[in-house]
Amino acid sequence: MNSRRLIFLFIFSFSLILSERSFSQHILGAVSAGINLSQVDGDEVYGYKKVGFNGGPSVIIPFGKDKKWSVTLELLFSQLGSRQKSVYPISNTIDSARAGFYDGYRLSLNYVQVPVIVHFTDKRFIAGGLGFQYGQLVGVTEYEDYNDNRGFARSTTTLQGPYTRADIQALADVRIRIYRGFWFNVRYSYSILPIRTREFVNPFFGNTWLRKQYNNVISLRVTYIFNDILPDKNKKSKEYSD
Repeated sequence: MNSRRLIFLFIFSFSLILSERSFSQHILGAVSAGINLSQVDGDEVYGYKKVGFNGGPSVIIPFGKDKKWSVTLELLFSQLGSRQKSVYPISNTIDSARAGFYDGYRLSLNYVQVPVIVHFTDKRFIAGGLGFQYGQLVGVTEYEDYNDNRGFARSTTTLQGPYTRADIQALADVRIRIYRGFWFNVRYSYSILPIRTREFVNPFFGNTWLRKQYNNVISLRVTYIFNDILPDKNKKSKEYSD
């Protein structure tokens, strides 16, 4: 998927959300923007150190007698990956070979994601949900340096690998209203299937081992829901009509 198609898909989806003719009064449009704090489990790098963008349009379809339940469908651009600074400081001492053993690692994985989530909203103030999302890999950049004098950078495309083009994740989602139609959103997602199987080599002893790798992500976002129904204890007219 090239950048032109991606931009067209975003514009088309967002225009549908804003179009009153395209949706009934029960279907709400929304847009979200925020950050991912991500790591890749199985890459021998630890911590949510990779920061990337997460955002895009969505539609919310309430259902049930009291409309407390809803299905949310989103279209997101999401930047995942992993990051590690030097494990040992580079120096000119006699132990410089060990000092330069791992001089940094950076992995950027760009996805177009389609999450489908079932939410339950309590008192129009807090909502919790569970769901799944499909991610299509649209870009990869990987850099790894084992020594200050022997660094190497490598990049790959979705057609060349070694990362799988599709990523299916399970997710948990919480939204809290902060002001009128604005909600603060926290989301945790994890790959169900490995995105890569990698062979690692110990540079000192030459032994090897295999690790399956998975995306592990915490997302922090702000979501704005268009024409959101605001909580009002005194006016029942603001409740959804059957």
